[in-house]
Amino acid sequence: MDQPIIAILTDFGDQDFFTASMKGVIAGINPHARPIDITNKVPPFDIAAASFILKASYKYFPSGTIFLVVVDPGVGTSRRIIIAQSQGYTFIAPDNGVLSWVMEEDEEIVVREAASEHYFLQEISRTFEGRDKMAPVAAWLSKGIQVENFGPVIDDYHTMEAARPEREGNKIWGRIIYQDGFGNLITNISEKEYLELTREVGEGSFAISLQEKEIPVRESYESVEKGQLLSLVNGQGYIEIAKRQGSAADDTKSKPGDPVLLTVKRE
Repeated sequence: MDQPIIAILTDFGDQDFFTASMKGVIAGINPHARPIDITNKVPPFDIAAASFILKASYKYFPSGTIFLVVVDPGVGTSRRIIIAQSQGYTFIAPDNGVLSWVMEEDEEIVVREAASEHYFLQEISRTFEGRDKMAPVAAWLSKGIQVENFGPVIDDYHTMEAARPEREGNKIWGRIIYQDGFGNLITNISEKEYLELTREVGEGSFAISLQEKEIPVRESYESVEKGQLLSLVNGQGYIEIAKRQGSAADDTKSKPGDPVLLTVKRE
C-alpha cells in the first residue's frame, strides 16, 4: 500500500492535543502514512464500547490497514501493549480486552507483546503511551518493519466475555450493548437469532420490551410516525431500538447493560 492507512480509535475527544500528537509522531516516522479517525469520541474509559465500534467498522477498511486503538484506563500500569495480526489487518492496543470482538470473529489471529523499546519514542511518559509507544509502533509497521521484530507471541492476553442472548421458547432475552450518537440502543440480539425465531414461531407480531415499554419490530425507520419508538435490524446486523427523528435512550431512560426481551404475540 503506497499510503498505508492507520485507523485511529480513541476516547480522547476532539478538543485537546492527544490525537494530534499521535498523528504528529506517525508523520515524523512515516510521512507517507495516512491516518484516518474512526472516532475519538468513545465514552471515556469505555472499553466495551470501543470494542464494539471497532468490530462494527474494521472490515470496511482495505486489507493492510493498521488499527491504532487507544482506550486505555490502565495506562502507566503493568498492562502490556499488544499487536494482533489477522489475515488482512493489524491491531495495536492495550492488553485490556478492547480487541475482544475482533478476536472472537477471527480465530486465526496471532497476538504479540509490543516489547521492543527500539520502536518507542526515546522519552516515555507514564500517562501517554498512546503517543510514546503505540503510535510509533503503528508508524514503524506502516513502513514495512516485520511484526516479529516487535516482541514475542503470547497467548495469555485479556479478553472480555461477551454477553450472549438467551432463548426461552418464543422469547429471547438480551441486553443493550451500545448507544450511538443518535440515541439508538443496539442490543446483542443478532439478525440471525431474530430470523431463526421468526421461522420457528411463524406468523405473529414481534416486539422488544424495555423499561415497561413494548416496542414493535419494523423494517425501517419510516415504518412509524415521527417521534414514535420502533425496533429494527440495523446496519451492523443487530436488533436496535430507535425513535424516529429522536433519541430512544432519552425516551426510555435506558443505557448499555439494560436488559431487553424480544417476544412474539399471536395476532
